[in-house]
Amino acid sequence: MVTKKKKPQTRSGYDTLDKHWHLARDEEEIQLAELEYALYRVYAAFDRWQSDCVAAVANLPLSSTENSILHVIRMKERPKTISEIGRLLNRDDIPNLQYAIRKLVNVGLIEKYRGNKKKGICYKTTALGDQVTDAYAEIRRSLLLPLIESVHHWDTLSDSTCRTLDLLKGIYDSAALTVSAHRRPDADIEE
Repeated sequence: MVTKKKKPQTRSGYDTLDKHWHLARDEEEIQLAELEYALYRVYAAFDRWQSDCVAAVANLPLSSTENSILHVIRMKERPKTISEIGRLLNRDDIPNLQYAIRKLVNVGLIEKYRGNKKKGICYKTTALGDQVTDAYAEIRRSLLLPLIESVHHWDTLSDSTCRTLDLLKGIYDSAALTVSAHRRPDADIEE
């Protein structure tokens, strides 16, 4: 019996496209570039989702960063310091976090909280912040969750994807640490 070799499945001719570019010269680089390009697009879609969802519930022009900070501050109903917020979001750009926090304070979604003197200034959600995050959660629950649940084997796929993304976070963090430790003093690009 002769068995036919299976043709690789294509996504509407996607696999026949020339995927070489400055980041992708061989197959390994192409795979990495395709993954990074997918991450760019997923992040942009997630960014748009967060901004549009919070605008729908609160008519506030919050960025996805500000929305993420708001939800992290409310997480576990426990006030957070700015360093905790940065840690939970895997961010070390404290000035940008401070700017976002000032905006959230100014629109009345969070407030400063002085609890334990060792911790210093913490932030917690206000009644309005709780109302906005609850409304966001309800839209998320009613709109996004049914779409995600329609994905075949979502529970397995979600778990595997989270583990893979955590591994990638570690890889990129390690690479960033290495490159920052070995940055040339003359590495600034002239304009």
